[in-house]
Amino acid sequence: MTKMGEQTGNKNQNQHAFDLSINVPPQGSKCFDDDGRLKRTGSVWTASAHIITAVIGSGVLSLAWATAQLGWVAGPAVMFLFSLVTYYTSTLLAACYRSGDPVTGKRNYTYMDAVRSNLGGFQVKICGIIQYFNLYGVAIGYTIASSISMMAIQKTDCFHEKGENNPCKTSSTPYMIIFGVVQVFLSQIPDFDQIWWLSILAAVMSFTYSTIGLGLGIGKVAETGEIKGSWTGISIGGDVTEADKIWQSFQALGDIAFAYSYSIILIEIQDTVRSPPSESKTMKKASLISVSVTTVFYMLCGCFGYAAFGDRAPGNLLTGVGKIGFHNPYWLIDIANIAIVVHLVGAYQVYCQPLFAFIEKSANQRFPDSKFISKEVKVPLTSLKLSPFRLIWRTLFVISTTVISMLMPFFNDVVGILGAFGFWPLTVYYPVEMYIVQKRIPKWSTRWICLEILSMACLIISLAAAAGSFAGLSQDVKNYKPFQSSS
Repeated sequence: MTKMGEQTGNKNQNQHAFDLSINVPPQGSKCFDDDGRLKRTGSVWTASAHIITAVIGSGVLSLAWATAQLGWVAGPAVMFLFSLVTYYTSTLLAACYRSGDPVTGKRNYTYMDAVRSNLGGFQVKICGIIQYFNLYGVAIGYTIASSISMMAIQKTDCFHEKGENNPCKTSSTPYMIIFGVVQVFLSQIPDFDQIWWLSILAAVMSFTYSTIGLGLGIGKVAETGEIKGSWTGISIGGDVTEADKIWQSFQALGDIAFAYSYSIILIEIQDTVRSPPSESKTMKKASLISVSVTTVFYMLCGCFGYAAFGDRAPGNLLTGVGKIGFHNPYWLIDIANIAIVVHLVGAYQVYCQPLFAFIEKSANQRFPDSKFISKEVKVPLTSLKLSPFRLIWRTLFVISTTVISMLMPFFNDVVGILGAFGFWPLTVYYPVEMYIVQKRIPKWSTRWICLEILSMACLIISLAAAAGSFAGLSQDVKNYKPFQSSS
């Protein structure tokens, strides 16, 4: 982002919540938007690519396991309900991009700006803590997921060469370090709008491995001629107690919630979209396209994965546990896991760029005269500019997410906790409350009551999902030794 854009953005954020004044761009110039920033060029398709990159992530790989916990009735029904709620609340959030008039109102550049304009006060601080903690958690989750996929490539090749009776043990630690090193370099990309190409590449990769996972599930069912599973999910007995059934069903809710979570970066994506038409109209179309596409993929992947493995469906469909999961044809499994890694490399940046921007903007506001923070050096033969402050702090950020991933490499548990922690406040509560203020919906009116009932129902679901995920994490931690994760 240019310095002019940063200065204008800072000025806008200090205005009154409903100040509808518009900055006048340089006369005679068609290169600037109404707020003085460089012309936005995003479209329905680039926004859809960003959303698909964020949504069809590692979460899709846990949906077969989640369906196994809930069964043939509740599993698909819960996925469909989450898709409806996510789409509906995303349209409410999109309407809050501009304060007041949807065409000429003051822009809110980030999720927190929208909360500040509509709710203000203490709500902004709470939202910031939840949003940025969730973004940080997603970075950890993606680091874990990428290492699992890289381990799966090594294991699949080992099974092919030495037979499936070979234990083929491997450690996740080296792969997490490799992923972290790659992210250190990519994190030097200054702005969100400069990673559109990475989002499109990641979106293509997400379709690649989702399609492979779906194809393998269909192939497995066709090969055996048997559709496994039951109407109510995993059966109680053996290693599964009644308590396990309840906690794992709750954790499945968290996994599904995580698979649909992208609201935390919706406003940032919307800020890349050109107008006219109004940004909210474009975002509603992009959300409809993206949620529809991902729901079809989720239903197919979750259901066919469950049909193939039944109660033994693995927590990660394309990596499996031991002999449970897909291992043949090995070359196709390798392609799928390579696609997962490439996708997660891009998704990591899509989620972290808003956090990077927040920290750097805060540092600029606090120390406006610091050359260490504001200085940028152009990289020869490229358009990239490096900042000493950005280089140091973003590198430390990546190192911290990598180390925590090594300490807690539990994919399903982390996914469930993140889904539970972020779903209600960021996907439901804040969009509902901001929309009520934005549209001046009267308290105790029919629409107000319906919106509040939706919010409370989702709160109960999030609390149940959090309880189940923490119960699962406590079980996994008992016999775990840090930095010695292997499978």
